[in-house]
Amino acid sequence: MTQQVTEPTIVRTARTDTRNADLADLARILTEQQGRKLDIVAPASALGVQDGNLTLHGVEPVIDADGVTDPNGAYRPTDVAEEGVSAKLRIPVGYLRRMRAENLPLYDLNVAGWLEKEPERRFLLRAFKGGSDGPGVARAFLSDSYKMIDNVDLLVAALDGVRQSGHLVKVTGCDLTDRRMYVRVESESVAVQARELLRGYRSPYTGQSGDELPLVSAGFLITNSEVGDGAFTITPRAVFRVCDNGLTMTKDTMRAVHLGGKQDEGVVKWSGTTQRKMLELITSKCTDAVASFLSRDYVEAKLRDIERAAGRPVTDPVKTIEVVSKQLSITDTVRDSILSHFIQGGQLTAGGVMQALTSVAQTLPDADAAHELEARALPALSAAAAL
Repeated sequence: MTQQVTEPTIVRTARTDTRNADLADLARILTEQQGRKLDIVAPASALGVQDGNLTLHGVEPVIDADGVTDPNGAYRPTDVAEEGVSAKLRIPVGYLRRMRAENLPLYDLNVAGWLEKEPERRFLLRAFKGGSDGPGVARAFLSDSYKMIDNVDLLVAALDGVRQSGHLVKVTGCDLTDRRMYVRVESESVAVQARELLRGYRSPYTGQSGDELPLVSAGFLITNSEVGDGAFTITPRAVFRVCDNGLTMTKDTMRAVHLGGKQDEGVVKWSGTTQRKMLELITSKCTDAVASFLSRDYVEAKLRDIERAAGRPVTDPVKTIEVVSKQLSITDTVRDSILSHFIQGGQLTAGGVMQALTSVAQTLPDADAAHELEARALPALSAAAAL
């Protein structure tokens, strides 16, 4: 499937989303975002709500080499930030969103009331600065012990780790959402034969068969969340060249969680030493990931494990995919697409179900949903083989 770069979603003047972008485009977006970022640790007594916006007041401005940073003002919460408010203040998120849609004054009263209950409790607000045209953007509402690993710094450190490994790789696609960054890396030299696994499979995109092109490339997926929606991870990923279906193997994921010591109040400015140690760890983990995941032995062993279940026949595709979708909480719309891709693929086995999930994942415009579906492909294989 030929990847297309979709138009990003715009929040104020900052680009925050892109799908199937190249590395240069992702780097440009992340650099643009850096100039607008603002991170503040504040007690509940300095937080308020007005017209559905989070507000800051009484926080000391910071004067440094970048100029004067005054964090006080209003910030419009994203869905992610609102989920953080829900979790930290124990207000059901569904109720929050109903109040926002139907009764904004009640929204303000509820959130402000729970903030007033614990005035000394501190939170980390991750935001984009506002401008003359309106409020800023509240990206996340987090614990004051959350350890920030920014996407742009992580990307540089991760790619440095790959470079230090000396292994030839290419970045085949990047996604960015309000929740996460995803970077897909593929080996240019490690590819293994998977004739048994791909026998009878046909790409829904090109019509080419797995018998004609039975190669599987080694690779991995780098992910990170700046807003508390997941750890920094490196996950091995195999790519079927006949269709570009990606298969992530989450059981072997390397991760680094975003937990640290309590932050001081005010605008957060990390020291160079703290950042350097954190990024050195990321670089090291990426070097280790290349050594572990981009090896022929690793990919061959994983494919042998998959082949044991993949050949199990599927005699009732509709029922099988309905049961698998229910077990994995897949929506009806996506389930119907999986059935269509399964039929087009022509491989009436549990392995064909796995391929259908990874194939449909490529078509989803929502990057978070796409990566979640791809991660369900191996559980779907097991579920289909067990029927």
